[in-house]
This record gives sequence, C-alpha cells and structure tokens, in this order.
Amino acid sequence: AKPADLEKAILCAIDAGYRHIDCSPIFGNEEAVGIALQMKFAYGSVKREDMFITSKLWNDCHGKGKVRSACEETLKKLKLKFLDLYLIQWPTAFQVQTNTEESAAKSSNLIFEDIPLEETWKEMEKLVDAGLVKSIGLSNFNEAQIERVLKICTIKPVMLQIEISVNFLNERLVEFAHSYGIQVTAYAPLGSPGRMQ
Repeated sequence: AKPADLEKAILCAIDAGYRHIDCSPIFGNEEAVGIALQMKFAYGSVKREDMFITSKLWNDCHGKGKVRSACEETLKKLKLKFLDLYLIQWPTAFQVQTNTEESAAKSSNLIFEDIPLEETWKEMEKLVDAGLVKSIGLSNFNEAQIERVLKICTIKPVMLQIEISVNFLNERLVEFAHSYGIQVTAYAPLGSPGRMQ
C-alpha cells in the first residue's frame, strides 16, 4: 500500500477501536504507523498508554552491535520513546549483501550468518534494561529454538508470534509455549494468499 493509504487505514483502525498495531521493518509500515500515531496523539483521540505497539528485529540485525541500533531506528520511524513488545522476527540471521547497506530483505542474494540465538537474545534483554522496550519475545521459533533461549535468559520471552490459521492450528507449538507461560499471537489466522502454493 502507498504510505498515505496506510496512514488513512491506521487512522480508521484506531477510530474503530484498534489498540494493538503490529509493525516490522520488512513490512515497510513503521513510518506510516508513526505518522498516524502522532496525529492521533496530537488530536487527543488516544494517548500513548492506550496503544500497544509491537515491532520486530529483522534477520540482518542479529547479534552484538546491531540489535540496539535496529530498535532505535524502529523507534525513530515510529516516533516513539519505547515499544510495548519487540520480537525477534525469525531465528535466522542474514548478512547484509550490498555496499549501500541495503536490507537483506530486499536482496536476492541471501547469505545466512552464524550468529547464535543466545547472543541476539542477550542483546534483546539489554533493550528492556535500557527502557527502549517493555517486553521481548519471539516469532517463527520452533520448540528447540525456544528452549535454547529459555536456557540462557534472564528475561523470559513473553510472547511467541507464529502462523496459526483455520488450516494450520499449530496446536503442539501453542501448548509448548503455554507450558512455559509464553503467550501466543497468531498471524495469518484466515490464511495468507501469498502462501497458497
């Protein structure tokens, strides 16, 4: 969607009562969400404490020296001082493959980078300590990957965001997360046209 159309959609969603907005650098929605939020805050329609804003760490920002700067860039685009929830979007790290630091998300030449999940999680915990995020969690992680994080964490993941739909209930992973007190949110609950093949 065009940024102006996205801003309008977000403004309408807030007017309709939406209070959770899910963002990601890969979605390309952070700047439009930030503009819409600031408009609503300025009008007094909603306050910051009324909204729950989630965003995610993209794959080319894992590891030491990258996590905080990625979060700060997200906050800048969203025009916020903190996130309510910040998720590691995928348990895989990519190298940036261009001289212009173009995101790996836009590159057709993806190369995986060997950065341990544990290292990235420890960097996520520092964001909580710094007050940049209130809570941290995971997205698209399986049981073994979640267990790796749980073994080393000081701050436990509060959320697991995974694909759950009418055709893919993902019950085992939901039960696993709940057994550790990790809440679950679904994406693509009605399916996803891009995943039909």
